[in-house]
Amino acid sequence: MSQPVNHDVEVTDQAGYWELVRDNANFRRLWIGNVISLLGDWFNTIALYTLVFRLTGSPFALGAVFIFKMLPWALASPIAGVLVDRYDRRRLMIISDLVRAVVVLGFLLIDEAGDVYLVYFLIAAQVMLGSVFVPAKSASIPNITTPRELLTANALMAASWSVMLALGAAIGGFATEWFGEQAVFIIDSATYLVSAYFIYRAVIPQDTEAPRGPVLRTAMREMVDGWRFLRAVPRVRRIALTKMTWGIAGAALVYALTLLGDEVAPQALAAGIGILFAARGLGTGIGPIVARAVFKDQERWPFLIGLFIAFSGVCYLLVSIIPWTLATVIILVILAHSTSGANWVMSTVLLQKRTEDRYRGRVFATEWLLVMLADTVSILAASVLLETGVLDLRGSFQAFALLQIFCGVLWLVLVVPKERRAAVTG
Repeated sequence: MSQPVNHDVEVTDQAGYWELVRDNANFRRLWIGNVISLLGDWFNTIALYTLVFRLTGSPFALGAVFIFKMLPWALASPIAGVLVDRYDRRRLMIISDLVRAVVVLGFLLIDEAGDVYLVYFLIAAQVMLGSVFVPAKSASIPNITTPRELLTANALMAASWSVMLALGAAIGGFATEWFGEQAVFIIDSATYLVSAYFIYRAVIPQDTEAPRGPVLRTAMREMVDGWRFLRAVPRVRRIALTKMTWGIAGAALVYALTLLGDEVAPQALAAGIGILFAARGLGTGIGPIVARAVFKDQERWPFLIGLFIAFSGVCYLLVSIIPWTLATVIILVILAHSTSGANWVMSTVLLQKRTEDRYRGRVFATEWLLVMLADTVSILAASVLLETGVLDLRGSFQAFALLQIFCGVLWLVLVVPKERRAAVTG
């Protein structure tokens, strides 16, 4: 098997998007499979939000959907990182897709409020499998791209996630209104099968150490090794905190969008949620493309990360103030998530370049652990505050927008000076 490429070099130019997809067959197959399953996932997500809110009418029950999409992922991530670093990542992704294709069909059994508990069980199973797929995919990208392709590959993956969010949310919202949730769940199951086929056809080299005994027996030792690596390498640890810093308040703001969907489209809940999530997807798609074209000096990226976190908060603060007309909310959501999308790509590229391949799966799994824990706490707080009436929807947007701005400022004050000193000392 060929060895992964060394990306610890600077390149003066970047591969084009079409060049990458046309000439790199292995990346193309991974990308196509991922795109198709993402489309089904966003169909599924809008249908689940609509189903739970329709059956219960409870902000907390809706918040629990978000939490069960995150907390099991957080708990599974450390073991997932060990799997990704010790076993064939391609096979892990294929197995994850095939099992998820079966799991999501379980949503067909839910048609009354008493069945809602089953929603949470199935979501937990689905996302625990995803907790293996996502770090395996992220850790594989540097292994199938050259240094001049790496940033383009990550930008394309992020933009594709965003486009699929926009298309999947918008089309999924209307599909749920027209055809019902069950048709959407069947479509999602089929997309996992298609994804598995494309990844099966890809060749993904990997610098893998031999497994040292059963996974459960060695998982703690391997996790501790990964955490020690993060503690010993501050330049990796700092960037691994980027997405978590955004999620401390950003997750609650995204959750609030589902409730805002009922305000902007009260007669068509699924369509309203779908439109707002499509705006989010459009923003996260624009951000990586602009960042790749404009912000080429990677030494400035840590400063931009803090600035962009704060800017997202400013946009949502405006959402809390303005009249809720669909057009104005859409514009602000697009702007807020264009910077979050740029942050996602910049932090991912920096983390990939700064991390040795043999630790990369555990580092990305730890990053996801931190992200999901932050998101869980954020959404739990917002849903409880809304359910108990401590905050109304406008107050929720305002409180968490201010917290988002504070997180961005804190990043600029605490992280950026350390990054600048590290750049000087090498």
